[in-house]
Amino acid sequence: MMLDLTFTEIVGSIGVLLLLIAFFMNLVGALGAGSLAYVGLNLIGAGLACYASWLLDFFPFVVLEGTWAVVAALALGRIVIRRARGRPAAR
Repeated sequence: MMLDLTFTEIVGSIGVLLLLIAFFMNLVGALGAGSLAYVGLNLIGAGLACYASWLLDFFPFVVLEGTWAVVAALALGRIVIRRARGRPAAR
């Protein structure tokens, strides 16, 4: 059986998959909440989910995922600044 997914469904599914991978890996202790990988997965996943929600004209999830992406981007900036100053990122 072949899945007949639209572009929007593919983008949204990839975004949600990335968010769930980050969540699961954090839950089992494989990724710390302050790690670059965790924040990166959240940023990319939320960004993709936000974009898919925008394409669907579903504003509540645009706000949710957009906020999630902005918070992840701020966390990423914090990690980059800490590393540039020679301090490790928070765990």
